Amino acid sequence: MEVLPTYRRTSQRAQKFVGRFPLRWAPWVAGCFVLFWLLSRLLHPPPPPRVFPDWHYDAEPFFSPAQHPPGDDAVLSPEDWAARAALVKGAFVHAYGSYNSNAYLYDEVKPVSGGHVNNFNGWGVTVFDSLDTMLIMGLDEEFDDALSVVARTSFYQDSKSFAPFFETVIRYLGGMLSAYAISREPILLARADDLGSALLAAMNTPSGLPIYAVNTQSGKGKQGWTGTVLWAEALSCQMEYKYLAHLTGRPQYYHKVEKIMDIMYKANVTDDLFSTQWDLKTGVPKKGYFSVGAFADSAHEYLLKQWLLTGQSEPKARDLYMRSMHAILEHVTFISPKREMLYVTDIKNGKLTHTFEHLTCFFAGLLALGAHTLDMPLRDRELHRWAAEGLAATCWTTYADSYTGLGPDVISMDHFDPPERGAWLERVRVWEEQGRPTEKPPGVVPGKWEEPKFKDYRTSVDMYLLRPETVESFYLLWRTTGDEVWRERGWAVFQSIERYCRTTYGYASIAKVDAKSPVLKDEQPSYFLAETLKYLYLLFTDAELVPLNKWVFNTEGHPLPIYEWRQWEKDEYRIPVPHTQSPPEEEETVPPPMIDAAV
Repeated sequence: MEVLPTYRRTSQRAQKFVGRFPLRWAPWVAGCFVLFWLLSRLLHPPPPPRVFPDWHYDAEPFFSPAQHPPGDDAVLSPEDWAARAALVKGAFVHAYGSYNSNAYLYDEVKPVSGGHVNNFNGWGVTVFDSLDTMLIMGLDEEFDDALSVVARTSFYQDSKSFAPFFETVIRYLGGMLSAYAISREPILLARADDLGSALLAAMNTPSGLPIYAVNTQSGKGKQGWTGTVLWAEALSCQMEYKYLAHLTGRPQYYHKVEKIMDIMYKANVTDDLFSTQWDLKTGVPKKGYFSVGAFADSAHEYLLKQWLLTGQSEPKARDLYMRSMHAILEHVTFISPKREMLYVTDIKNGKLTHTFEHLTCFFAGLLALGAHTLDMPLRDRELHRWAAEGLAATCWTTYADSYTGLGPDVISMDHFDPPERGAWLERVRVWEEQGRPTEKPPGVVPGKWEEPKFKDYRTSVDMYLLRPETVESFYLLWRTTGDEVWRERGWAVFQSIERYCRTTYGYASIAKVDAKSPVLKDEQPSYFLAETLKYLYLLFTDAELVPLNKWVFNTEGHPLPIYEWRQWEKDEYRIPVPHTQSPPEEEETVPPPMIDAAV
């Protein structure tokens, strides 16, 4: 018997069937098929269209931020904002999916070449930095897979390797603690305890200030390139270690980092401007350099955020924050001559540099958060809010001025001669003496420009490194003021990121932000997923997924829950009761649940 190919057997059966089937029945049969199809569509509708489209923009700019500021037209509906949040979620899926496909278990993916790199210990920093973002966005499958990575990680290092203390604390330790607070997965706390214990040796120094890096096996330390302790390195571990002490009951976690606070509280600093560099042996500040940006930025954050995180029970941190803020507003906050752009600058060798960094853009959000949460005199609250709005407006202006709609990393501001003529507090004083002729004081709303000669600044470093500081401040300003303009500005930033930074393998930093064809850099920092996309997602989500009265973000964007010290902890850690603090309304040690994060 001949064995026919499948298609021939099928064809012969069809011919026999047609021979027995009268053609006049064909319309009736076709009608039955159509009826059956319609019924199936009604009973089982097709899935909704994808909310994470692979979109591609035209070659020319789709908007000009400088000429058409967002927020001046129609008010968007909640559904519109939900759609924008969904697009940010899609961006995260693309960025993390590309990492999973091309750099799994390595630290970061290379978004241009599709390669991978180990630049933060080789433990998969992108996974750890993305944990709580997945939970907030409702990406449960991705989180479950990431959890298995955490469970298999031992944090082992050979004798020649060292973990940078600052980066490892804020990315790895902060990421695990935040994800644990949200999910209550026990493995996250266990691994956080392992890592926290292994890193603790970094503070076994003559002064108690942390050394730059430590080997997690031997506890041996390694100094950084400056040979000193940077202020950010010293004061950006308290949130993580105090919360870890609260969860585990290990007093050494608290005492090690609180010793650093004692050093700062007793330090002899000029005009309350805390130096960027400190001596590792003696614990005293080195003269000559002050900054709110690189090497110091997160230290300013942790003064306020420690106070908030520990249930406003540690007045030392609050007092240091207020001293530092007064000094910054008085000594290093200025406005530019033509457009009256507000900026905070550095002091180097006793002289003002008039540089303004993208990193410093976090400061607007910090001031807004402090004005929103602290019990301070009305006059101080007003100044802090004005400064927050003005600094955020300056950061936005640097984005809006560029062709790509993305801001440069460092700019050099034009300034008055002598510089004292541009001191912001003095300008506010004069404005008040004149009877407040405008709604807001100078520096809060930058002026527009038509020609480059009126730009009021020059770009020093023309790269956009996917940094989060500007959109972080937009988010905090929106949540504390309710002004929708910050959401619209964030949306403009996100569109520019999609247009110029998105690649096949993720998202790339760019150089030449004011060029029609910016240069892609083969790097996707883990903080892009931990902070930039998270803050944009929260900015576009109407529901307050991370209530500011119950959670505090660490400097890497990882939210930690506000808690109250138990009585034995207060006794053990010698925590005084602030005289100005009223009793807490409720004693709650279990972190409050977040709102359902799925959009």
